[in-house]
Amino acid sequence: MASASYKLSPWLHRWLNRRIPAAKHQRLSHRSIFILPSGFGLMWLLLSLLLFLFGTNYQNNLVIGLSLLLGSIFVSAILYSYRNLAGLQLSALPAPDVYAGETVAIPLKVTADSQLYQINLSYPAGDVVTVKEVTSQGQIAALPLPTRHRGYLSPGRLLVESHYPLGLCRVWSWVDMDNPLLVFPAYHPDKVRLHSIPGGGEDSPLYQFGMDEFCGLKSWHPGESLKQVAWKQFAQGRGMLSKEFSDPHGDPVWLQLPANLCGEALEQALETLCWQVDQLAKQNCVNWGLQLDKQQLPPAAGEAQRIACLRALAVYQPLTMTEASDEQQ
Repeated sequence: MASASYKLSPWLHRWLNRRIPAAKHQRLSHRSIFILPSGFGLMWLLLSLLLFLFGTNYQNNLVIGLSLLLGSIFVSAILYSYRNLAGLQLSALPAPDVYAGETVAIPLKVTADSQLYQINLSYPAGDVVTVKEVTSQGQIAALPLPTRHRGYLSPGRLLVESHYPLGLCRVWSWVDMDNPLLVFPAYHPDKVRLHSIPGGGEDSPLYQFGMDEFCGLKSWHPGESLKQVAWKQFAQGRGMLSKEFSDPHGDPVWLQLPANLCGEALEQALETLCWQVDQLAKQNCVNWGLQLDKQQLPPAAGEAQRIACLRALAVYQPLTMTEASDEQQ
């Protein structure tokens, strides 16, 4: 799989924004398709020209006819190359959840009114994906894109190109699918601490996850304490299972970002909270909330709570000095 390596200049970006506006559904037409001879096509034209000059100089009608034949083939290739990209329809689909440092597969639905062949799709920082045949039934193309930092990530303009049928012409288009991604913080494993709900007083106990009231069973993973293994179920041949425990009082618990963090320490704390949120989401018997400076997500459980917390961690920005002083006052 080849890697894409192109970068659009600012003026070209502005011109493309006017000519091909961003949209989640794009249909290629003469307004959004560009054609130029490829390297092989330029050599083809040069050969045709040399043959024509040679034929006229030596008055050889056979050589002149060959040069005209090569020229007509090139003109026909222009038309067929354009036809192989015209009418292509691209639709943006929701991307899967991704954590910083992982590679996300951006899904696009590709359809066409007539059969198209050898369509290359790529983002500036991703690899090239070739769709060998596009029909009216449509298919899903997954474009890999590496991620490095949390927050919103714009994949950039999608390069759609083809050299079909003879490789004499390069036909391409740059389209903006209007599909920014939200990248969650990377994982940083740490001990999960469950805190009593705010307002419970300074003497409110801290609960160590997995050490209180029995909640259920889950699959045992290497590294977990053998004290939590359900040996009775293991003796019954049910495999290695681990006991789950929760807060004995059933009170909501909180995850909180430490104060006065910045730079690498802040990112590491957010990564730790991200890991803790995912660990808590695996337990069905605990409600948890998230405290990020002034932002507070009320206690809840389930997949919706997990996504809400991870989104808050992904877009979190520390308070400025003025905001921090106002909060203290």
